[in-house]
Amino acid sequence: MAGEAQRVIEQFWKIQDEGDYTKLAPLFAEDALLEDPVWGRYEGRGAILEFMTTMVKEVGARQINFTVDEICGDNHAVWARWTMHSPEGSRGGVGIYKVADGQLTYYRDYMDPPAEE
Repeated sequence: MAGEAQRVIEQFWKIQDEGDYTKLAPLFAEDALLEDPVWGRYEGRGAILEFMTTMVKEVGARQINFTVDEICGDNHAVWARWTMHSPEGSRGGVGIYKVADGQLTYYRDYMDPPAEE
């Protein structure tokens, strides 16, 4: 049975699949921390909203979409294995999430290295 944190991350992916990442901001706590291996570190919901606004533009311009392959978690922590798809090919990754009181407090992605040509 899915815990509270897993339900929050399932909602996160449902919203992300719709393409407007700015709608993810309310899922984050006011003092949340987001760490992205490409784009950097964002502290607080306001900074995360700015990052998500940038991501809407970048993902659209680069024709990127994501599929979630697996989500596993409990009431406090979740990991999600995902695949990024673009015209250049696909690349796997994992997101690590912490949730408290129904809101994301921490989120970090780890990505597979680019495929060698």
